[in-house]
Amino acid sequence: MNTQIPCPAKTQRRKANNLPRQTLLVCARSRSLSTLRSGFAPLRFRGTLLLMTLVLVLTALTNTIHVSAQEPADTIRVDTRVVFLDALVKEKRAGIPISDLKLENFQVLDNGQPRSISYFSREGQARKPLALVIILDCREDGAGRFLKRPEILKAMTDELAKLPPGDEVAIVAMNINGEDEKRIWLTEFTRDRNQIAAALAKVPGFVDVPQEIADARAAREKQMAAEREKAIKQEQQEKQSKGSLTINSDSQKSAAQPTATPADVVETETIKGKNGSTLVRTIKKDGSASVKRTNRSGHVTIELDDIYDMAGAVRDSSRSVAKQRPNSQAAIVWVSDGIAPIFFEDRDATEKILIRDNVIFNSLTVDLRTLFKFLMPIGRPVAGWMGISLYGSAKRLAQQSGGEAVRVNRVSDYGSGLAKVIGNLTARYSLGFSLAEGEKDDGRLHNLEVRVKAEDSKGKLRKLIVSSRQGYYLPGEGKETTASRAQ
Repeated sequence: MNTQIPCPAKTQRRKANNLPRQTLLVCARSRSLSTLRSGFAPLRFRGTLLLMTLVLVLTALTNTIHVSAQEPADTIRVDTRVVFLDALVKEKRAGIPISDLKLENFQVLDNGQPRSISYFSREGQARKPLALVIILDCREDGAGRFLKRPEILKAMTDELAKLPPGDEVAIVAMNINGEDEKRIWLTEFTRDRNQIAAALAKVPGFVDVPQEIADARAAREKQMAAEREKAIKQEQQEKQSKGSLTINSDSQKSAAQPTATPADVVETETIKGKNGSTLVRTIKKDGSASVKRTNRSGHVTIELDDIYDMAGAVRDSSRSVAKQRPNSQAAIVWVSDGIAPIFFEDRDATEKILIRDNVIFNSLTVDLRTLFKFLMPIGRPVAGWMGISLYGSAKRLAQQSGGEAVRVNRVSDYGSGLAKVIGNLTARYSLGFSLAEGEKDDGRLHNLEVRVKAEDSKGKLRKLIVSSRQGYYLPGEGKETTASRAQ
């Protein structure tokens, strides 16, 4: 008589056709066991020999079942994407960074909705090394008049020498010798503090403007002022005749002078403004750019040729860090007098680059010349009509990227201001939250807000200031972006 062990997969096949692989495997082994036992039945062994034989057979079958059950099933691979951001927390009254907070003190809101923080670290724990780009605006009538002073350069050099060994510095000088399109990398990223000091020592030579260049620039600025006055008058006429107006920044060039050919162009970017205007930025091989802005109605077109502005400097710095130091925390320190003419569309695009690439923008702003202070109330409305932000863009970029905007006046302010920026870069909390698998890249900015609640020794809520980047763009699936790194 053959005795068989009933198999669940057989008796319930009509009800469950998709049993797990291991269940079917066990059932198959059970059928083998029943067949083996039926083969032993006619032998009718007695006593110890039969018992030992059955034990050995069952042991062998059990091992076979165990090994088979451990066969690897199909692997499901899940890519986890994490959005990282750094947060600086300071006492509101004293402005001193706070370093003793814990995970439970933080809350991250993504478009107003709370996110579960899955990554947390603070100063003194693991942090990425800095890749710090210092951009010096060497205009002689701006920050250059201070940057050519040896005592100021020494104060900055001394502070940079205090950086931890793993942090690196690169230095860029722009608007050199009075030319708007000229700039030079005084040093690439380096940990050599002597090389940094040598680079800063070269700055005075890039500030002074040769007389012939100064005369040409004065004539150009005079002509531009006349064109702006003419533009305002024509704007009034435009409302009646609905004509068109084109303002070219370099009308002294003759029509026969060659323009940029496709071979000279590296990149052309078209930016749509919030108010319906369109800006086309054409970047050439030499790094300079031509910018053309047309207002919403299409009646006013402004062209700027052969410039290297804040937008260009930020783009170059972000690309350099992404290419050369992808595992470092990118940061920029912009040293100027605050005057940085930039189209509103270009400023918004620059802000997007900083947020997307997770670059912390900071500024050291020197005093304006007395003449500029007098002309600023007049120049701002005119520049605004032309769609240009004349002053204050550096502070805005710092706020949006979570950086610091520091004003410097005295000689000692340069060292202390730079120390404040660097200290705030290294005293940050690193936070991160995971994105769900179904969250797709929609191309839109996701607003971020970091809230901190902490009590003092008396149990009262502390008054705190939190600085962090104000948003992020979703990283693509299966790849890593520097804006919000997917790991």
